[in-house]
Amino acid sequence: MNDSIIVVDGIVEKVYPNAEYSVKISNGHIVRANISGKIRKKYVRIIAGNKVKLELSQYDLWKGRIIEKY
Repeated sequence: MNDSIIVVDGIVEKVYPNAEYSVKISNGHIVRANISGKIRKKYVRIIAGNKVKLELSQYDLWKGRIIEKY
């Protein structure tokens, strides 16, 4: 892992077209997230209410990438 990556857990609030999601992270903020290539490749379904793990860059804390579905 890179030092500039922040890993947090969250719950999917809303699903948008093109594999984009609104995720509420543990501190209460809403983040816009896409899914990573591995999840997209394996056709993992993510719906509202799912618990997910996502990566945030320290430079832009409002966008993230979903890396795992619990």
